[in-house]
Amino acid sequence: MHLPALITKAFTALDERLFPKRQRTTEQGRRGTEESQLRALYERMYPSYDLYGTIQEIRRMDKQDGHVKQIHNRTAKALTKGGLILHNPTKNKRLERQWQQFRQRCQLNQRLKLISDARGLIIEGSLPLQWVLNEQHNQVARCIRMPAETIRVLVGVDGQIENPAKAYAQYNYIEGKDIATFARWQLDIARLDPDNFDDMGALGRPLLDATRKRWRQVMMMQDDMVIRRRTRAPQRTAHFLEGASEQDLAEYKKQTESEESGSITSNYVSNKKGSVQAIQGDANMDQVADIAMLLDSWFAGTPMPKALLGYVDNLARDVLMDMKAEFYDELDTLQDSLTASYEHGFRLQLLLAGMNPDSLDWGIEYGERITETPSQRTDRALKYTAIGASRHTILKTAGLDPTAEQQRLEEEREEFNPYPTSDIDLPGIDDSLEKAAQRSQQVTITPGQGGKNESATDISNGASK
Repeated sequence: MHLPALITKAFTALDERLFPKRQRTTEQGRRGTEESQLRALYERMYPSYDLYGTIQEIRRMDKQDGHVKQIHNRTAKALTKGGLILHNPTKNKRLERQWQQFRQRCQLNQRLKLISDARGLIIEGSLPLQWVLNEQHNQVARCIRMPAETIRVLVGVDGQIENPAKAYAQYNYIEGKDIATFARWQLDIARLDPDNFDDMGALGRPLLDATRKRWRQVMMMQDDMVIRRRTRAPQRTAHFLEGASEQDLAEYKKQTESEESGSITSNYVSNKKGSVQAIQGDANMDQVADIAMLLDSWFAGTPMPKALLGYVDNLARDVLMDMKAEFYDELDTLQDSLTASYEHGFRLQLLLAGMNPDSLDWGIEYGERITETPSQRTDRALKYTAIGASRHTILKTAGLDPTAEQQRLEEEREEFNPYPTSDIDLPGIDDSLEKAAQRSQQVTITPGQGGKNESATDISNGASK
């Protein structure tokens, strides 16, 4: 049997275990709503044009408005901070070696690739990742981001993938037909806020989907404000010439307009009875409360506080901190959605390498969670040290890669050991630097002495006393 057929068979068995068919379990009814069931029938032949229009509008917003671009860029950069690391508490060297090679081949060690994937998720609402095998079909060679609006999930009216060998299709809008189909193992889709997670045909929604109408209103009001300022702000003058004929008025207008061109002040001279009266510009230009209200309502529908984009008027610091905490909370959820897709690809790589991913203790996560500052992470790691937690847990809590740090500790131990080949049993020589540091350090926790009534943590080296 050809190797891709074996992979298809293996993932078919995995899909049947994760998403069992209705006749093999006690599940009854249909997962989707009546609307989604009708949509599934239509999408057997055509993609979702509503989703296509939504994504195109979000992309246009990103190109035209710097606020939208900054929301997308800053969110994507915050999501990928720290890069991807492998959670490998058992220190399985073969697992670590597979991960390092997999990450390098798929360019997941490059920040720009991670940012691109994150932007795809928040702009398009779904992140389809195609996992490409090499020519020998024995390892995952590429991780390709596909445009979400072209992907159709081939599900039945019950919301489940009917054939794992043909689970997805890519539609070409120019040719009006499908140009490729994908097996369940070839493609994985991360979904942002789907209508129903259990309905496989329910794709995600873009991060700013609900703000599109408000964004159009804000743009319209800002354009109107600029037009009003250009047309009504400058001061004007009204010229009155009593008894002047049409020809006299035309000549006077031509003369005064030619004199006003490029001049700051103008003098008007007339041999007839007349006057020049100044008309002030619009005195209500500073009344922009309606625009501020629309801007506030638009930012209320976005995850990012507007203060992070420079709008800091009448905003208390405590309110900003609470808004940032909610924003970071949502970013952590997005991180979990992204890492779940990367785990799908690494699971495939382990199967190709002859390793059972279910029998190993592992996971993929980002190096830094956004909900905590580096100081807070370090504080929590030191508290874990005080209660005797494992070194792996402490390093992971501090935002470090435990496997990489353990390897560096071993390299330092070999480099600085004065007796690398000595068999003499000397006190402390056979102990690792890590154990010696654990014996010498003391951690002190003082409740209520940190910021916002948090505990202050102090660590001291017992050898220095």
